[in-house]
Formats: sequence, C-alpha cells, structure tokens
Amino acid sequence: MKKGEKGIRILAPIMGIRRKKDDEANKDIIRQNTAVLCGFRSTYVFDVSQTDGVDLPAMREISGDPRENSERLAAFVRSRGITLVYNPSIAPALGMSYGGRIALLPGQSKAEEFSTLVHETAHLCCVRSYVV
Repeated sequence: MKKGEKGIRILAPIMGIRRKKDDEANKDIIRQNTAVLCGFRSTYVFDVSQTDGVDLPAMREISGDPRENSERLAAFVRSRGITLVYNPSIAPALGMSYGGRIALLPGQSKAEEFSTLVHETAHLCCVRSYVV
C-alpha cells in the first residue's frame, strides 16, 4: 500500500470450523468439519491503484470448445438439486450462485458459459454439501 493512502472500511466475515465429535466423524470421514460464520470484523480495503508491488495478472479471454462437457456439468448440477437458470438481470456478472441456484448471463460463448458454470458450481459445492 502506498504511504498516505486511505482505504474503505468494510465488515469482513470471521469464519470458524465446527468440528464433529469423534463418533460422528468416524461415521462420515469425507465431511469431517464444517466452516461456519462466527461474526464480522471491521477491516479496510484498497483499490489496486493505491498499492505498490507487482502488477496483477491480465485477464485472458476464454476460448475453446467444451463439447459435451457443458451438458455433463449441467446434468451434474441438476442431479444435486441445484436449479440452473439464465438471467440477463445479473449483468455485469457472468454468473451468480445463491441458495441452491445458479444463474448464468445469457449470450456468453460456449467456453465462457462452461467456465462460469464451473466457477459457480465450485462456490455452491464448497459452501453447501451438494457433492456426494
């Protein structure tokens, strides 16, 4: 951070781990512990122009053809009880995941849509226990 710069104060989440009791953990060794929200704390954030150091990597355009992988991933998402919708009102976001739903911005290339669906699926599957 450059000397003298002022950040914006935000509330940041404080995450903790809820550990299972030993007898419960032995029954389900895949899902041992659960991340839980413990509270919030005050912290400061800064724009990248207010910082010194190495530049952030440039964004690359997504290209390629995911072929049948797009439909396979969509089928996986639906099989986990996640609703998949296309919603133009989420712009400028390419995708959003919330409450067992994934919304994708319509009009993306096949490669962009696949990449966005992978990203949003990872959010839901990490936060919620949708993966078996």
